[in-house]
Amino acid sequence: MRLGYWFPMFGGWLRNVPDEGMDISWAQIKRLAQRSEQIGFDLTLIAELFLNDIKGIEAPSLDAWTTAAAVAAVTRRLELMVAVRPTFHEPAIFAKQAACLDQLSGGRLALNVVSSWWADEARRYGIRFDAHDDRYARTEEWLAVVDGAWRGPGFSFRGRHYEVEELVVAPGPARRPRPVIYAGGESEAAKRLIAARCDAYVMHGDPPENVGPKIADMRARREALGLPPMQYGVAAYVIVRDREEDAQRELARITDVSAGSPGYRNYNDWIAHTQLEQQVSLHDYSVSNRGLRAGLVGTPQQVAERIRGLEAVGVDLLLLQCSPQLEEMERLGEQLIPLLRG
Repeated sequence: MRLGYWFPMFGGWLRNVPDEGMDISWAQIKRLAQRSEQIGFDLTLIAELFLNDIKGIEAPSLDAWTTAAAVAAVTRRLELMVAVRPTFHEPAIFAKQAACLDQLSGGRLALNVVSSWWADEARRYGIRFDAHDDRYARTEEWLAVVDGAWRGPGFSFRGRHYEVEELVVAPGPARRPRPVIYAGGESEAAKRLIAARCDAYVMHGDPPENVGPKIADMRARREALGLPPMQYGVAAYVIVRDREEDAQRELARITDVSAGSPGYRNYNDWIAHTQLEQQVSLHDYSVSNRGLRAGLVGTPQQVAERIRGLEAVGVDLLLLQCSPQLEEMERLGEQLIPLLRG
C-alpha cells in the first residue's frame, strides 16, 4: 500500500472551519513537502481549481502546475500526481509542458485527469462548460493527443475537438512509455474512458465492501480490452487519536456544515454537474471526495486495520487528507505508518 496525501492548495480541507492554521505561503508548503518525504509518504496529489472550493471563491488558492514545479525542485523522491482538466489546457502545449516537468523532476510526474464539474468556475474564467458526456468525449480526444505526443515525433490527429499535425515534443517525458495517468469517475462514460485510456483508477472514499465491487468491475473492463492491470486508489480523510472517543469528538467538530459555511455555496453546483453512484450528504461534503466514508477514524490500531481491509480488496494507494495538515501528518508518521510498514 502506497501512502499519498492531498497537497494543501486551499488553506485547509474543512468547509466549516474558517482558519485551520494552514496558510499557503511558500515557506509553509515547502516545509510540508520536504517533511512528508521524511515521514514516509510516497506521493502527493496536487489538485487543480482556479477558485477555492473549500473556503469560498473569494479565498486564495494555489495554481496546480506552478506549485508542482516548485515542489519538484525541493523534493527528491515524492511522486507528483498533478490534476489537469482538459477544458483548461490545449493538449499539444500541455504535453510539451508536462514532459519538461517530468524531465526536470527525474521522472516523478503523474497526471490526475479530471473532466471538470464546476460550471461557475468555468464561466468566471471564460471557459466553455460542456454537458457531462460531452466533457468525457473531449477528454478522450485530449488523452489521445497527449499520449501520441509523448510516444514519438511526427504525431498527427484530427478529431471533433482537437487537431494537430506532425507534432514534435522533445524531449519527451523521462518516464516511459509515459507518466502514470490517474483518473476517477462513477458514470458509465467515465468508467469506459478510464478503462481504455488510463493507468490507474482513483475512487471517492468508501468502505471495502463498496470499493471491492468497483475494482472488480474495472478489472473486468481492462481484461475485456486486453490491457494490463490498473492501479487503484481511494481518497480518505483520516483522524487518529490515542482514544476512540477523542477521534469521534474531532469527527463531530469537523462535520458541522451548515448553509452559512464558506464552501456550502458550491455544494449544489457539484451535485448538479456530476453523476455519482451514491447520494452525498452534507456530512460527507464536510471534507472533499467523500473521504469520511472510508472510515479511517479511531485509534492507530483501528485505522490500520481498516486500511488493511481496503488493501485486501485491491486498493494499493491511499490519498489522505487531515487537518491541521503538518501536525496530523507528524502524528501519522509516529503512530500509524509504522503499523502499516510492519
